Amino acid sequence: MRISTPLSFFSGVRQSLKPRHLARCISSEHPTSAGKKTPLSPSALQQEPKSPFYFDTGYALFAKRPSRPFPPPFLSPPSGSFSEPLSTHNRSRDRRPYIDGEMIRGITNGDDAVLVGENFIGANDGVGAWATRPKGHAALWSRLVLHFWALEAEQDASVNSTTSTSEPNPVEYLQRAYEKTLAATASPNECFGTTTACAALLHHHAQDSSIQPMLYVTNLGDSQVLVLRPKDQERIYKTTEQWHWFDCPRQLGTNSPDTPNQNAVMDKFGVEENDVVLAMSDGVVDNLWEHEVLQNVVDSISKWESGEGGEATGDREGGAGGGMLYVAEELVKAARVIAEDPFAESPFMERAVEEGLAMEGGKLDDISVVAALCRRRKE
Repeated sequence: MRISTPLSFFSGVRQSLKPRHLARCISSEHPTSAGKKTPLSPSALQQEPKSPFYFDTGYALFAKRPSRPFPPPFLSPPSGSFSEPLSTHNRSRDRRPYIDGEMIRGITNGDDAVLVGENFIGANDGVGAWATRPKGHAALWSRLVLHFWALEAEQDASVNSTTSTSEPNPVEYLQRAYEKTLAATASPNECFGTTTACAALLHHHAQDSSIQPMLYVTNLGDSQVLVLRPKDQERIYKTTEQWHWFDCPRQLGTNSPDTPNQNAVMDKFGVEENDVVLAMSDGVVDNLWEHEVLQNVVDSISKWESGEGGEATGDREGGAGGGMLYVAEELVKAARVIAEDPFAESPFMERAVEEGLAMEGGKLDDISVVAALCRRRKE
């Protein structure tokens, strides 16, 4: 991603476009990774699901470059000996990051972070320009904000109860997550960074004496949540990008004036079973137009239903039984083809030309996709 406000390197936006063709030449060395859910701590795994609806999920990732390693205390360095006091030797081989004794949820992808749960999915995009700054850790910022955001949602009784009459408040969850990230990265740790934030929370509401799924989507910046109804081949919902100016989105973190309470936008709306919810970083939306994303998802689900895409864990109808992993992988592949093509037409190229910038081709960036199928839990 791009720029932080109001740092002096705002003036370098145009210069940052110059080395993109060189970056394409080496990007193929970085493989795509994928999975069905991001890791959870043992305590979270023991919790009984309470919502009548859940996400059947999959994610796929491509990083344009490796992430800067998280610094201590988020990663535990090897200890000097087995006997020294408060030795961390027992965790020195555990590369999973921790904070306050809790495993940091989600997965890092370059400067992006994704989190995939049964009722909460998100994709944050850390500002890559921090990689050139001392103590700059955009990937840590994107990951911590998402971690704390998911925890806040999980701990709210209104999210985890079928009897509560109160509504979830994802913007307030994000505000508290932002404040906790500020505290965690302040002195003496001093880790600087900024990130966009985008997530979808699956909840429910009473309608005509029945319980129906309700989606709460929150966005700050230019990552995207897209809700599709594959059976009708139509888009149901899309978040609106928030920019300060071209290629400089709203973002949370060091030196940024943006805050969740002031700038995040939350929409809630009803969805149907078998609707597909996508949480994506701008590595997708800068390289694929909306109609291409929709067609790619519809085609992938059709192939999955016909038996392609790998082994299923159950019914394949609508992309169930593992199909969302296949959907996410195919979408990342399509976005990566454009991102690595210096002559392709792309949404990012189109916007740049509208801004008077001479450029062509896709935009090489971290590409993160979470695909989630809305399902009713069997009683």
